[in-house]
Amino acid sequence: MAVMATMKDFAALKGLRRDLQEQEKARALALAERARQEAAIREEANLFRNSIGQIAPLRSKAIDKALHLPDAPLPIPRQHLADEQAALLESLSDEFTIDTLMDSDENLSFARPGVGMDVLSKLRRGNWVIQAQLDLHGYRRDQAREALGEFLRQSRRRGLRCVRVIHGKGLGSVNKEPVLKHKVRNWLAQKDEVMAFCQARAADGGAGALVVLLKSSERA
Repeated sequence: MAVMATMKDFAALKGLRRDLQEQEKARALALAERARQEAAIREEANLFRNSIGQIAPLRSKAIDKALHLPDAPLPIPRQHLADEQAALLESLSDEFTIDTLMDSDENLSFARPGVGMDVLSKLRRGNWVIQAQLDLHGYRRDQAREALGEFLRQSRRRGLRCVRVIHGKGLGSVNKEPVLKHKVRNWLAQKDEVMAFCQARAADGGAGALVVLLKSSERA
C-alpha cells in the first residue's frame, strides 16, 4: 500500500511541474507580445516626429492674438445734410417781395416772364389736375418756409406738374392778417421750378390756397 501511495504522489508532482511549465511558457509569451507592441508604438512615434520635423509650442501672450473688431458703421453725412438745409433756407428769403415782379395781378396770380397768359388762364380755370398738396395750417413761418421748399423739391423729383399749397386765410392769426398767405406767394416766386401760380377756385380752397404750375422735368 505504501508503494502505491508513493507512486500517486510522484504522479501528482509530475503533473504540478507540467502545469508550472505551462504557466511559465504562457507568461513568457505574454511578455514577448507586450514588448513587441511597445516597440511598434515607439517606432510609429519616431516616424511621426521625423515626418513633422522640429516644432515649437504656441505662445499664449495676448499681443499675439488676432483681434476681430466689428465693422465700423457708415458715416452719417451730417455736413452734407446741414449744407442742404442751409441752402434750402437761403433760397427762400423773407426780404423778397413779389410786388417787384411783372405779370402779377390783384387776383394773386403770377406767371414767370416768358409764360403765356393762356397758361395762366388755364391754371385759373382748373385745366390741370392737382397731383399733390401741402397744408401749412398750424405752421410757424420758419417751419412753413422749410416745408414749402421740401415739398417743391420732392414734387419736382416725382415729375409732378400741378400742386396745391394751402396756406389758410389768416383768420386765426393776430389782427386777422393773412401773413403766411403773402409769405407763400413771395417764396413761390423765388423758386425757378415754379412757372405760375394763382388763387385756387372756390371748390379747391379759394382764398386759402394757391394752385402752382411747375416746370416739366426729364422724368415727366
